[in-house]
Amino acid sequence: MPELLTLTDSNLESVLKGNKPVLLLFSTGEGLRADFSTAYKKAAAENGKMIIAQIDPKQNPTAAEQLCAGDKPVLLGLLNGAEILRRSRPWGTDVPLAVEMMMNELSKVPVSVAAEIAEEETALDTLEALDETALVADGVPVKVTDETFQKEVIDYYLPVVVDFWAEWCGPCRQVAPILEKLAKEYAGKVRVAKVNVDENPGLSQTFQIRSIPLFMMIKQRSIVFSEPGAFPENVLRDLFNQLIALQIPAQEEPVEN
Repeated sequence: MPELLTLTDSNLESVLKGNKPVLLLFSTGEGLRADFSTAYKKAAAENGKMIIAQIDPKQNPTAAEQLCAGDKPVLLGLLNGAEILRRSRPWGTDVPLAVEMMMNELSKVPVSVAAEIAEEETALDTLEALDETALVADGVPVKVTDETFQKEVIDYYLPVVVDFWAEWCGPCRQVAPILEKLAKEYAGKVRVAKVNVDENPGLSQTFQIRSIPLFMMIKQRSIVFSEPGAFPENVLRDLFNQLIALQIPAQEEPVEN
């Protein structure tokens, strides 16, 4: 079910570049009418054809400056990066009118763009229909081998953080509890995979693993990060967040195992 999204400076641009219409509320929570909050959350739950989101201008000054938003509540409607509507101190009755206006704008987009939006919605529906047991499995690090790497990492539908490790490696054992914690925290967003380099010489040779632990990040079949080191939790968490927000250009060459 669609839900009200909370955006930040780091992920706003990727949302604005998408093909879906966006209703975006800038608000610190102060001065926001109760009837608006109720109507806005209801619209987010009922409308899957557009992105309905909120952002705190104080916590995200770059976004506020980019879209000329102050501390007072303001509702913006955007499509393909262009501002369609702006309503200061919005009321609950503004919400259905804003939704209708944005959907009318969407109906005017070229057929090719509309087809891309339909493809995005189909992909999201497919992910939501995945067996729940598969999602549960992502709550713990997944053991990956030479034989399963292609399926479980490269072709996997989520971004994957791969930990190349070995039993004898002290730093590897130090970061293991952190990875277990993050795997649970980011379940459904990022998969954590573990490759024992001693048991999987094929992968070690393919990726020329010379120092462990080594963390590799793969998104949309592209390697976007590969560095050795026993990173602390705050660094790993930041890498996870960057991986989620990262947009992969269409011209990127896929990884071949």
